[in-house]
Amino acid sequence: MALELKYLTGFGSEFATEDPRCPNALPEGQNNPQKCPYGLYAELVSGTAFTAPRESNQRTWLYRMLPSVVHLPFEKIDCNLLSSNWNEVEPNPNQMRWKPFDIPKVGEKQIDFVEGLSTLCGAGDIRGRHGVAIHVFACNSSMENKCFYNSDGDFLIVPQQGSLFITTEMGRMNVEPNEICVIQQGIRFNVAVDGETRGYILEVYDNHFCLPYAGPIGPNGLAYPRDFLTPVAWYEDKDVPEYKVISKYQGQLFQAIQDHSPFDVVAWHGNYAPYKYNLKNFMVINAVAFDHADPSIFTVLTCPSAKPGTAIADFVIFPPRWSVQEHTFRPPYYHRNCMSEFMGLIKGSYEAKESGFLPGGGSLHSMMTPHGPDAECFEKASTMELKPQKIAEGTMAFMFESSLSMAITKWGNETCQKVDHEYYECWQPIKKHFNPAWKKSDDGNEMKSYTF
Repeated sequence: MALELKYLTGFGSEFATEDPRCPNALPEGQNNPQKCPYGLYAELVSGTAFTAPRESNQRTWLYRMLPSVVHLPFEKIDCNLLSSNWNEVEPNPNQMRWKPFDIPKVGEKQIDFVEGLSTLCGAGDIRGRHGVAIHVFACNSSMENKCFYNSDGDFLIVPQQGSLFITTEMGRMNVEPNEICVIQQGIRFNVAVDGETRGYILEVYDNHFCLPYAGPIGPNGLAYPRDFLTPVAWYEDKDVPEYKVISKYQGQLFQAIQDHSPFDVVAWHGNYAPYKYNLKNFMVINAVAFDHADPSIFTVLTCPSAKPGTAIADFVIFPPRWSVQEHTFRPPYYHRNCMSEFMGLIKGSYEAKESGFLPGGGSLHSMMTPHGPDAECFEKASTMELKPQKIAEGTMAFMFESSLSMAITKWGNETCQKVDHEYYECWQPIKKHFNPAWKKSDDGNEMKSYTF
């Protein structure tokens, strides 16, 4: 896990990389020569349609020891707790919260990354290539002679406990808590862990993640392209009697057997490759006079829909930052949204709900379901001295926000046994402070006859 790795920098860049053990492995001047250097095979991975506009076209050429087609036929295997059936339980508009999801203990049954995937909620249609899903993973052992790829969409992986050592066809990367990684549709990968490991996954079917349009913010804010890291080429020349290749296809799992490692790519070039990002590098934009800027200013990555300005999914974070607004209720305000909001907590405590919402758990506020600070937070924030304050220190909360109306799976509603059925109680002590005798103070900033 402590292996020092090298990366290529930049978001959506055109990369060219080769394992230093085989210099000049990349063909010169063309993609598919009659004979590739070192006796390699050329293979194209297309992440978009061939005819997609040049600015959004994504593809990568791989130069590998054997083409990925060399395997036995796929056969369906147990899908475990993955699901794309959004009709398993009746619709539920209530505010939902989950206590931290269980992690299999070391010494108990060995569960690897794929075996530890469970679907919490989602929406849309995999076959129609339109939708989103939210999964959690909880595992205690590494994938050995096994790899996984998602035929349905992209995975945005958010480790919460334990690091992930991920080997992909394009190279290796180590992803720690407070980092994220994206592994796009079709790219094969293996996850090694060191003990009890847990995290969250946002899956999108429609499109790929990109940086949000910054508008008036300009180019110098939010997530900088240079801070995204893509692995350099690295190959594994390993023959094994039974290497398992697992595909998630139309929401089901299928397994094929081959006699060699799939990580035999000696060189590659293109712009369709996995990447990681450290959330500490996010350049926070915030309000510095009064009121709140919309939480969209905290968007790290977005997956756009066909409707301008509307996302299939946004990945939003709430990092440590200064809060300085005057005459303002500073925590998140009470809110009803035409989007679905799933929140998770990597570490620390979230300012609007310091108890109940815990690292490794989550909450879902569905479309137009009201939510906001609990009673204790409201009373405290309404009377506090408004001086500059560093908030969210030691904390990293995040949100998966979607324009789709997400349904909870049977696992999320029942099987996991982590639903906090008392969640609604945090708002019940909220008091009515209405006073018809209210008057503005002489300076216009304070309120008379308004007491807590």
